[in-house]
Amino acid sequence: MAEKEYIIPFREDARKRHYHKTERGRVVKFMVQLEIRHESKWREVVRYDCTNGFAHRDAYNLSGKHVKEELYLSFEETLTLADDDIDDNWETYKPAILGEAQKKYRASR
Repeated sequence: MAEKEYIIPFREDARKRHYHKTERGRVVKFMVQLEIRHESKWREVVRYDCTNGFAHRDAYNLSGKHVKEELYLSFEETLTLADDDIDDNWETYKPAILGEAQKKYRASR
């Protein structure tokens, strides 16, 4: 059994938290999430995990409410997707949760 856990800072106010556990070379547990620092607290923005026994993605708002989307992928595939998605899109997720995207949209009209 092997476990890996680490945090990758993107900026001082955004980071990726990664955890996974393998047994005999297969992923048996994982969690990858994007966190932003807002009002002196780290808040989750998007999280991929398997806590309910299936791979899924949770998208959060600042009040902590979230929408769960089941992913019909293996744990290994979801772990790879999660790392790639957060690495590639963290700058997009951050303004979306803060409402900056809506402000920019209104200003452009």
